[in-house]
Amino acid sequence: MQLKIKKLKENARIPKRATEGAAGMDLFACITDAVALAPGQLTVIPTGIAIELPDNTCAAFLYARSGLGVKHGICLSNGVGVIDSDYRGEICVGLCNVSDTPYTIEPGERVAQMVIAPVLTPSVVEVGELGETERGSGGFGSTGR
Repeated sequence: MQLKIKKLKENARIPKRATEGAAGMDLFACITDAVALAPGQLTVIPTGIAIELPDNTCAAFLYARSGLGVKHGICLSNGVGVIDSDYRGEICVGLCNVSDTPYTIEPGERVAQMVIAPVLTPSVVEVGELGETERGSGGFGSTGR
């Protein structure tokens, strides 16, 4: 499989895995000046790149970097970013600061990780009944603690 990447800005950096065993590729902040993120604040950080996935059997998923999230409270504002196979615009990362301490995002800083994963596209069928299971419609906490 090939992931085609186009730099949209001169200072953009091509995503890369930090180690050979890493599932995600680091995405870098393509900014010229540092961005201060106050507690509770949201911001959008451009990466300066666009991608082309092979087809609609896969998508790119953006996740928080564990170090930023655990150590500094910097998370993705939408939980997980989804880049559809037909999107060709710039990849941007929505970040939020859930800590009580300001955080400064520096130019070129690794701000998220991108994982390419398969996507199932089933046909949707409306039915009158669903198959029975042991759990049934039991929701939150229904299987115990």
